[in-house]
Amino acid sequence: MKLFKLKRLKIVEQMIFVILISVLIPLITAFFIVNNVNQHAIRKELQYSAAMINDIVVQNIYTYIESDKNTLLDIAYALKFIPEKQKEKYLIDISKSSSDFKNIKIVSTNKVKKNIYYDTKQKELILNEKLNDNEYLSASIDIKRFKDKIFTTIKDKMRQIYIIDTASNELITSHNFSNNEYQNAIISLPKQLVKNKAVLFGKIKNEPIIYYKMNDTGFLIITNTTEKIADNTIYKSRVTIILTILFAGLSVIGIIGLYTYYLYINIRQLFKGIMALSKGNYKRKIRLLTNFLTPYEIVFLAFEFNKMVYEVNIAYRKLKQNNRELEHLNEFRSNLIDTVSHELRTPLTSIMGYTSRLLRSDIEIDETTRIKSLKVIKRQSERLSRMVEDLLIIPDIERKGLNIELTKIDLNRAIDVSLQLIKDFKNHNFILKTKDNINIIANEDRLEQVIINLLENASKYAYDETDIKIRTYEDDNYGIIEITNKADYIDKEKLKQLKQKFTRLDDKTTRTTRGTGLGLFIVEGLIDAMGGKFILSSYKDNTFCVVCKLKKAL
Repeated sequence: MKLFKLKRLKIVEQMIFVILISVLIPLITAFFIVNNVNQHAIRKELQYSAAMINDIVVQNIYTYIESDKNTLLDIAYALKFIPEKQKEKYLIDISKSSSDFKNIKIVSTNKVKKNIYYDTKQKELILNEKLNDNEYLSASIDIKRFKDKIFTTIKDKMRQIYIIDTASNELITSHNFSNNEYQNAIISLPKQLVKNKAVLFGKIKNEPIIYYKMNDTGFLIITNTTEKIADNTIYKSRVTIILTILFAGLSVIGIIGLYTYYLYINIRQLFKGIMALSKGNYKRKIRLLTNFLTPYEIVFLAFEFNKMVYEVNIAYRKLKQNNRELEHLNEFRSNLIDTVSHELRTPLTSIMGYTSRLLRSDIEIDETTRIKSLKVIKRQSERLSRMVEDLLIIPDIERKGLNIELTKIDLNRAIDVSLQLIKDFKNHNFILKTKDNINIIANEDRLEQVIINLLENASKYAYDETDIKIRTYEDDNYGIIEITNKADYIDKEKLKQLKQKFTRLDDKTTRTTRGTGLGLFIVEGLIDAMGGKFILSSYKDNTFCVVCKLKKAL
């Protein structure tokens, strides 16, 4: 029994596998070899540069001390020709005027430790020159000036240099001082120091440290290679190598994949075309990347496939169109039955109830009740008539076959007539703000139907006891009716749906208002047939606005 079953790889997976084997493994091997050689070379370079800087500092110290010794010898020589009483004044004047020395004085031999040493109390270098067997000429050297002279040629801002007095183990001066690095360097020093020779020490190979112990002065010069220097050399060089090899690898992969890319893309196109056809997508054609690398057989296969898809798609579109018309008829029939059963039942029930009441002979009905009953029957009959009229006009609107005779109409008069025909105000006040002499091109009956539908719609959905504002105005081309009321905010997607047939703000389960859901659909169809524009807007301050634009009469 097999422990595992080998998976058959796809084309792209096979390509990736081949590239990994043939390109990445050699590149990784080359990286390790080149990186190792480069690291050894840079490590040697760091050691050499540290030794060279250390040697420069040592030579600067020797040069500076030798120069100061010569100056002190000149002063000692001059003292031989100056009277004894004037020597002290002469030395004071020299101390004040000299940039190299301060506090030049004559001391006894027993007070002289060495020709040059570091005074730990005064933090100064003391330089001595013998005058005779009993006296020395002693001069103090300022450490700051000493530092400026010694490090003046050192341009490396990252290399750390420490000059230490071995007699007292105190730091005389430094370049780029760091306490942690200094302490680590001191700890790493060998117990036995070699004199007058640059010696490499330290535990980190990539951060070499050099020391040089000057025998005659007792100074110890330490040149430290910091981690930052290593980062700027070894590690940055490593990044450069990685980027170079990566670029080379990508170039090789690009060259290898140039031919296979076109082949793979075209095969995938064939594969996608077949999959799309199997899933019922009869519009999907195969689009090849054709060039001199594309095989003839693939081009021929794609051509024949596209020809077959074209013929299948024509037959499918005919079938789909027939199915769409059938679904549309079924949907219309279902909505019509639902609307008729729900909306026509109420007026019919009222008409039948009040008619039966009037026909009863067993009760006496007074004149007021009779008239009231007849008014209810009339209002419900009118409502039923409008519903039937709405249903009958739908087919004409859908097939754009609505023939309307257009005449010159006074817009404000049409609004006044429409307001008289509305019965249910639902505790709303209609506020008119009209502009006189606005004449438009429209059909009087259809325009009144539009206005009545819009006002009844506003009355049904506006908040109770709020005003419904009607405004008329004009622009260069249109006479405009604007109706606004206070109602719940409606988002943009819902606004678009409101213009469709049988669409209502409340569904069957939450319906609280009467209506067929055809009002706005019919309004838009009638306005469109009269050459106008119909716009719905809803704002977050609960303002709902309807704008109807109809062409002005010339």
